[in-house]
Amino acid sequence: MSGELPSCPNCGFLLEPGATICPSCHLPVPAPTLGAEPSDLPVPAGATAPDPPSSPSPSGTPRPARRPAPRRAASPPPVASPFAAELTRRLNRLSQWEEGAGLLGVELPRLPAWAEEAARTAPDPGPWAEVVRGIERISQQRLSSAFEEWERRTKARLTRLEAYSVDSRLERDQIEETLHAARTGDIPQALTTFQQVDRVVALKERHLDQAREELERVVALLKDMQALGVEPPQDPAEVADDLERELRAGKLAPLKQQIRALRLQAVNRLKSGLPRYITEYGDFLMSERTHGIATELEATELARGAREFFRGHPEEALRRLRALQQRHGLPPSRPARTSSPGRGY
Repeated sequence: MSGELPSCPNCGFLLEPGATICPSCHLPVPAPTLGAEPSDLPVPAGATAPDPPSSPSPSGTPRPARRPAPRRAASPPPVASPFAAELTRRLNRLSQWEEGAGLLGVELPRLPAWAEEAARTAPDPGPWAEVVRGIERISQQRLSSAFEEWERRTKARLTRLEAYSVDSRLERDQIEETLHAARTGDIPQALTTFQQVDRVVALKERHLDQAREELERVVALLKDMQALGVEPPQDPAEVADDLERELRAGKLAPLKQQIRALRLQAVNRLKSGLPRYITEYGDFLMSERTHGIATELEATELARGAREFFRGHPEEALRRLRALQQRHGLPPSRPARTSSPGRGY
């Protein structure tokens, strides 16, 4: 009603009209606002704001005030089953097997990523555990078969090494240890021993192949010298027999020393005999050219051989000149030498 006295919004004391200071709490009284709703007035400290009035519906009935919808609680993340740790251990072991299987040329089965996730969160891990055990059984069978095939290949390689007096008793014992470990399910030990044997056998083969290659190169060098009429330090056929005996006796260190000495002697002979041969062959090509025979290609190859010689590569020069001689022949004044029955010339 208009005749009612206003009250202090802070302490509720009745005020005189137009009062700006409450005589009870001595706080300023805000000027009244026309049309102000009770909810617009300031709320004292510690007081609770009243609920907003409900707006009337078109029929005049007050509508209930809307309450904020309660928040939905976030769904908890899926809980890993107790089998998750065991599954991770087994899958890691299968991954290690797969790395070694790649060296054997075998492909192992794998559990898909979605199946791994499902197995880790499954409430009943029993079926998934059986799946993983099945994968392990298949992997072990494939690896055992691969180890047996590897045994056959490796023993053939060892037989070749033993033909050159290379001791391989330890590797044969380790092959049996590898197969035993694979058959009993100790796949990590089998893979470790397998890789060790493979490395040692490959190293012995590389040393033998290098010695064989050096032997063949020095014999070819002596034969090329003989074919071009340049006197070699020793007869190539006898040198080949002597070096082959050293190689099959397993004397790789003395063999390499002998090969180095032969090559040094041959290079010294080439340094003295090859320039004369190049000059004579150039005269031979000039003579043929004067008789109308095209020798441009031969002259180019002769120049390349001479260039290699003067660059300090007598073996490469000899190889080119030997190829030229095989295509075009020797000058009439320089017939090729044949092997003599003695050790040298």
